[in-house]
Amino acid sequence: GTPIAENAMTGVALGAALCGLRPIHVHLRNDFLLVAMDQIANYVAKWQDMFDHQVKVPLVIRSIIGRGWGCGAQHSQSLHGLFAQIPGLKVVMPSTPYDAKGLFLAAVADDSPVLFLEHRWLYKNTGSVPQEMYTLPIGKCAPMRTGSSLTIVATSLAAIHALKACEEHDLDVD
Repeated sequence: GTPIAENAMTGVALGAALCGLRPIHVHLRNDFLLVAMDQIANYVAKWQDMFDHQVKVPLVIRSIIGRGWGCGAQHSQSLHGLFAQIPGLKVVMPSTPYDAKGLFLAAVADDSPVLFLEHRWLYKNTGSVPQEMYTLPIGKCAPMRTGSSLTIVATSLAAIHALKACEEHDLDVD
């Protein structure tokens, strides 16, 4: 593991991306991404715009969100809304195992920085995942259930909870 040097290690990952590598930098808890906010908001997310998209920043920052497992308040936040407001940074939050593989491979292939956030409570879920390589489009929704009386938009664990609620109440969801 790396030392408690989130800002520095994020800078190292950015440097590797700028040198032509496709680093996957893992921050185990998204709460500590705040320590790296200078690198993320001012450099990782802005580098392409500062140089008129003449450079690629193929960096994936992977982190875990959500409470649980005995985590304290500073180890269990879901800060995706904060990061989604940073221009130049893509934020991805899979809901199913199928989404996780397809979106992760898309994030690695992307030439722009992607923050890949996984909710800790989704790790226990199972589902069909093809062995072959596939990607899912970043920034596109994937309908999980269709109907005509209600539209629910949710990400990550919230999408699973919404789907379960619809099934339990037999809602006709659009």
